[in-house]
Amino acid sequence: MKKLTVSKEFEIRFSEVDSMKVVWHGSYPLYFEDAREYFGRKTGLGYAEFIANGVYAPIVELNIKYHRPLLYGMKPRIDITYIPTESAKIVFEYAIVDTANGELMASARSMQVFTDTDYQLLLDNPEFYRIWKQEHQVL
Repeated sequence: MKKLTVSKEFEIRFSEVDSMKVVWHGSYPLYFEDAREYFGRKTGLGYAEFIANGVYAPIVELNIKYHRPLLYGMKPRIDITYIPTESAKIVFEYAIVDTANGELMASARSMQVFTDTDYQLLLDNPEFYRIWKQEHQVL
C-alpha cells in the first residue's frame, strides 16, 4: 500500500522549554497535533472534513520515543506519514529530525478512530474517508 508523507519545519519556542533549555516532554503531542493539522490542509483529511461529514476522530493511542533532546533555538522538521489500513481508523507515524544534521530526535505513532457526533464508535469507514483513500490510492 502507498504511504503519504508531508513535512513541516518548525521552531522551538522559549515557552516550550525547561530551565535546561530542553523541550518539555508534554510539548511533543502539540507538535504532532500541528503536523496532523498541516497534513489535513495539504491532503484534505483534516478536522474540518471530519466535522463536515458528521464524524469526530479522537486520538485513542499515542506512543512517543524520545531519541535526543530538542533544544531552544533549534529549527527541526516533522515528517508525518499516513499508514494505510483497511480498518475504520487513521494511523500516522511521525519523525522529528534536526534540520542541521539530519539526526532523528523523536519518533511517534498515533491512532484515531471515528465516532458519530454522539461519540458512538463507528466500525465502518465513513463514506468520505473511503473516497479519500481511493483518491489518494491508499487502499
